[in-house]
Amino acid sequence: MNNIINKVNKLLVGCCLLVIGSNTVFAQEQRTLTLQQAIDLSLENSKELKVSDTKVKQALASLQEAKDNRLPDIDVSGQYMRVNKPNVDFKLSGSDESGESSGGGEAPNVSQAMFGMATASLPIFAGGRITNGIASAKYLGKAAELDAERNRQEVIQNTIAAYYNLYKAQAAVKLVTENLNTSKQRVKDFANMEANGLVARNDLLKVQLQESNLELALLNAENNEKITNFNFDLMLGLDETTKLILDTGSLEIRPQVKSLAEWENLALDSRADFKALSNRQDAAHANVNVAKGSYYPSLAISAGYVGVNVPNALTITNALNAGVGLSYNLASLYKAGAKVKQAKAQEEQLAWTQEQLKDGIRIEIHKAYQDYTQSLKKIQVYEKAVEQANENYRITKNKYDNSLATTTDLLDADVARLQAGIDYEYAKADAVVAYNKLYESAGVSAAE
Repeated sequence: MNNIINKVNKLLVGCCLLVIGSNTVFAQEQRTLTLQQAIDLSLENSKELKVSDTKVKQALASLQEAKDNRLPDIDVSGQYMRVNKPNVDFKLSGSDESGESSGGGEAPNVSQAMFGMATASLPIFAGGRITNGIASAKYLGKAAELDAERNRQEVIQNTIAAYYNLYKAQAAVKLVTENLNTSKQRVKDFANMEANGLVARNDLLKVQLQESNLELALLNAENNEKITNFNFDLMLGLDETTKLILDTGSLEIRPQVKSLAEWENLALDSRADFKALSNRQDAAHANVNVAKGSYYPSLAISAGYVGVNVPNALTITNALNAGVGLSYNLASLYKAGAKVKQAKAQEEQLAWTQEQLKDGIRIEIHKAYQDYTQSLKKIQVYEKAVEQANENYRITKNKYDNSLATTTDLLDADVARLQAGIDYEYAKADAVVAYNKLYESAGVSAAE
């Protein structure tokens, strides 16, 4: 009776755990996600792109600052003073024949004084420093925008890689689970046969050992899936507990691509970072002209107004002035040379950096092209390997059933079938990533 009660209690506990586990699963939010949706979310939530946007805003503000140098400088100042009544004794004042002072009376009572002035200066010529400064700022602003575009392409590629890494993790869990279910059934069959003396105890231990190994493999696969899913949720700005269901229809597409030479030409014409470096080189050339501008004088139109009010003493209004001012710093004849050399060295450095980047782009394109070509070949090889592994398992199973193969042969065939299936799924995912990497290396999207 006690044994029956214990069994009932265990059954109830098991049911409770099953219900709790089911509630936990249902509590976890699931979301079906296409690749395009993932890309849109990553672009929207990428902190790296937000940093790029602030750099673009900073470059545009610098451009506006350079343009503002063409506007006139206007200074306005004023002053108010309280004045006491000083004691003044004019020793040199004139006197008449009687010896008395010939002054006309007492000095005016001045207790306060006010004056104000305004000046404006509009640059007419500054040795090209203003014009070239604006040109340099424009090039740097364009370079910042191109840097942001390159960062955007990298974020898209990282999203694609993360998307298919999650697919690989989920595929591994699925295949190992299926294989584990087969292994569990095999253990039951072998346990029955061992009980009836049809197989040796050693064979039962072998299939049980494989079941244990598959359980460990499943734990590792599930752990990897959870970590990959968490990281991807974080990248997309989703709740970290959201389980993502992926759309994998694009895995069956195997597009062919252009020749390697065409990809190299496309990359040099389209890469945003290559264009950005060209703009920086143009900005450096403009900075050379800015430095040379110090050799020239500056010419500006100036105007001003002065107003003075000293009660009981002096009032000045409508005191306007206008003219042309010319200034030239003679020290620039021997000081500006160093700045010009620095600007030229910067321009030369960027020219060589551009050549360096050109070589780097060609290397990157070559690697991406070879990786994609190899991935297509791998799919063909693994597809054939899956067929061969399945057929090998079928034949080995028939031989085992007819006592023509050992248990070890059967288990080895089963492991080979699992490995071939995992390799095939990985190859399909890697091919999509490699395909998009080739386009990203060329500076264009796969949709173009």
